[in-house]
Order: sequence, then structure tokens, then C-alpha cells
Amino acid sequence: MATPTKVSAVAEIANDFKESNAAVLTEYRGLTVAQLKELRVSLGQDTKFTVVKNTLTAIAAKEAGVEAFDGQLAGPTAIAFIKGDAVAAAKSLTDFAKTNKQLVIKTGYFEGKALNAVQVANLAALESRELQLAKVAGILKAPAAAAVRIIDALRLKLEEENGTPAPAEAPAAEEAPADAPAAAEAPAAATEEN
Repeated sequence: MATPTKVSAVAEIANDFKESNAAVLTEYRGLTVAQLKELRVSLGQDTKFTVVKNTLTAIAAKEAGVEAFDGQLAGPTAIAFIKGDAVAAAKSLTDFAKTNKQLVIKTGYFEGKALNAVQVANLAALESRELQLAKVAGILKAPAAAAVRIIDALRLKLEEENGTPAPAEAPAAEEAPADAPAAAEAPAAATEEN
């Protein structure tokens, strides 16, 4: 008979499945509370790492339409429900599992597709979303930067062919005042009269 507590737990797990774009099923046998806390911190705020009961999780997964965990729910089970960057969360899980052999990554799903442990590791090996976006931005920026360099080179070439324009202050310094020619002519006229 289902108790209100169990019904509530199933509803919460089913909701976690529905709100997540990825989830990773793990076995945590032998990890201490301190190690689990360290793992939760490393996963960040967009990932909820929670210890679950296998029977309730099986019901919740079925309600949420997740088939990736069928036959995998055995032993002490915890699930990482990932709402943010799945690559970063998978990387944190696999890095933690490398240093803490008690954490076993069993299976997962990403955007509705089932993943085995090797595929979760492959997901972790991908570059982060931020790095991928930075590379795309660099690719998009490159043609504009090249165009600027070409236009500037063309401008420099035209200046060389037509003669480099004088700085703005130079013409003003070379121009004599309007009364200067008259003053220059006056001494010459005075010398001729003598």
C-alpha cells in the first residue's frame, strides 16, 4: 500500500526527471557523507545529486517516460539530475569517480537518449559549452578582423601612391599671414630705391 510519503517521493523524483535535460545513475557504496558533500559542491547549483530508493525511482522513471534506468536500479543508488551544462556535470562526476573509486557511474540519459557508462565518459570528454561558444565567436569574428586588415592595407597603399597627406598642423604652420607678403615686398622695394 502506497503511503503519502512514498507518493510524495515518487512525485518529486518524477518531477526531477521531467525538469532535467540529463541524469546520471550512480552507485555510491562506501562513500562517506563528507565525500558526498564534496561531490555535490563540485557539481554546482544546476545539478541535484540525490540518494534515491530503487523501487520508488523505478516508478518515477516510468511516470516520467525515462527508460534508460530499466534494470540498472540495484544497490545504493544516487542520481545526478542535471538542469544546466550536461558536459560540465558529467566531467565533475567522472573526475570524482577517478579519485574516489567507490563512486560507480552506471548509466545515464541526455536529452531523452539512454547513455551507458562509456558514453557518459565520452560526454564528459567534450569541451564545455562556454568554450564551444567562445570558439564559434572567434570563428565569426575572424572574417570581420580580416576585412578590417585588408581595408587598412588598401588605405595605406593608396596613401603611398598619392603621397602621404601632411598632418593637420603642417598646412597652418606653412601659411603666412595675409599681411606678410606686403611686408616682405617692402624691404625689397626699399633696397631698389637706394
